[in-house]
Order: sequence, then structure tokens, then C-alpha cells
Amino acid sequence: MGNALVDSGRDSRPAVYCRALRKQYRSRSGTVDALKGLDLEVGRGECFGLLGPNGAGKTTTIEILEGLLEADSGEVEILGMRWGRHDDELRQRLGISLQETRFAERLSVYETLVLFRSFYRSGKDPAEVMAVVGLGEKARSWVGKLSGGQRQRLAVACALVGDPELLFLDEPTTGLDPQSRRQLWEIIRDFKSQGRTILLTTHYMDEAERLCDRVAVVDYGKVIALGSPGALIATLGGDHVVEFAVADGGAVPPEELAALPAVRGVRVDSAGAALTVTETHVAIPALLALLRARGLEPARLTTRHASLEDVFVNLTGRHLRDEEVSPS
Repeated sequence: MGNALVDSGRDSRPAVYCRALRKQYRSRSGTVDALKGLDLEVGRGECFGLLGPNGAGKTTTIEILEGLLEADSGEVEILGMRWGRHDDELRQRLGISLQETRFAERLSVYETLVLFRSFYRSGKDPAEVMAVVGLGEKARSWVGKLSGGQRQRLAVACALVGDPELLFLDEPTTGLDPQSRRQLWEIIRDFKSQGRTILLTTHYMDEAERLCDRVAVVDYGKVIALGSPGALIATLGGDHVVEFAVADGGAVPPEELAALPAVRGVRVDSAGAALTVTETHVAIPALLALLRARGLEPARLTTRHASLEDVFVNLTGRHLRDEEVSPS
């Protein structure tokens, strides 16, 4: 433990480092490229978000970083160490909450946490962790009697009970009610405030914006955008989005919308149009004038702040929660 390799207090190397990761899967129709040379670096003490639609390659990436899957090629370092050389030391220092975790149905919540705590040389008191995730009143309850949201919180508790240095959270708030979701946000913030590192995947854009220092957008097996949520939103060229639809199925040519004052971007789909604008008080009157000139009436008109969801759609042409599966 005195080895400089595992002295995290003095180690300036990133918590997560990977270069040129490649992974193929064989299927009946041939080979599928899940990762196509993916690069990633997560600093120590950072909450880092990995975003992407189903099939983009993010789950494959996470499983390689967690040591659950082996890459076909590429380089991976976790806390300055490598899987295959420092496996036991890495497992002692990582906490992992998978998308779906299966527990023994006839163990109690407390017994489950005692079991997971026994896997680590040091860690936290199971009772303390139960209180942190809001399961204190369920200590004696069988796991099989828990709701979906309570099981999700138990999975996070099992990831925390070893007092990890690096925490992997794969869609941790899926299925949680709004109160439990915000409770978990506070747990993540508290973990980060201790100088620990989190790598988080999520389908909720507000979650990524509120929690993450930086995010990487992954699509078709590669990182296509990287930066802080604010910096990525700034690439849209405007702070606001004006969304509208025209009554009776009417439409306005995108080039006419793009020519309106204060408009910096136009996206048109089956639901209507979305304009990225710098000044709503300039863009909206101009838009209404254009619609009147064409004899069109707006069926819907709303404004909101630009978000990471807009960044994602701008980059990929689809929404993050779309069920469409990419080739990767």
C-alpha cells in the first residue's frame, strides 16, 4: 500500500484514462463495432458524465473501465493502475452501481450491505450507509419486498459501503421518484465534496447539467463532443430556444427561419421547429411577422433556456431518450 502507484493523495494522473478503445461484437449478420477508437480522460475529484443514446457504446465503455469486459485493443488506466496487473487493488478502491443489480431476495437490506462490506478491507458502517440513501427504516425488510426505487437505492448503497475512491454510476436514478432522485443528487454532491471521483451515465439532461463538471457525448462508438455543460451549450450560439408549430400542418422553409434576426440555429422535425436565438424579444416578433406574411397561425409557441438536450440533438439529429439503436 506504500507503493507510489497506489498513493492517490500524491498521484496527479487522471482517475480514468483510455485511448483508442476498440470493441467488436459478433452477430449473425457479421461484426458490429461497439467502440471505434474511443478516447476519454476523467480528472480526480471530478463528476464526469457519459451521455449517449442506446447502442452508442457507452455501456461497453463503462464495462471495460470497470474491468467487467476486455477491449479488443486500446489502453486503459484506472487510478494509475491497469486491469490484469492490479485487479485486487482496483476492486478495493472502486464502487460500482450497474444499470440492473440482482440481489438475494431473502436477505434483509442490512444483511445485504453487511455482505457487500465484507468484500473490502476497509469501508463504511452499513447502518450509516443505509441512513445516507434513505433506507434506514427498511433495514429488516427482505430485498424481495422492496420497490424498484428502493432496490435502486440499495444498489447505490452497495457501491458506497466500501468507501470507494472512484464511483461508477450507470443510470442510477432510473425508476426513482423525484424526491428520491434529488436525494441521490445530494449523495453524489457529498461524495464529490470529499475529493472523490464519479463517472456517471444518465438519460436525464437536467441531471447531467446539475451534477457534472464535464460531459462527453458518445455516438457510434466515439466521443463526438466534450466539455463542461455550459461550454457545450454555448456552442449552440444562443442561450434560448423558441419552439413552435403551425396550425393545419403548415410549414415555413428552414432557410427563411434561419434568416430571422437573432436566430443562430434552426431544427425542424415532425413536431414543429426549434430556433436557437440570442434575444427572444427580437426573434419572436420577427417570427410572428413571418408567419402572418405567409398566412399561417401558430398552434404552439414556447420559449426556454438552451440545454444539453439541444446540444445532443444538434450533434446527432435525435433525442437522447429516443429508443432508436445505432449500429454500434
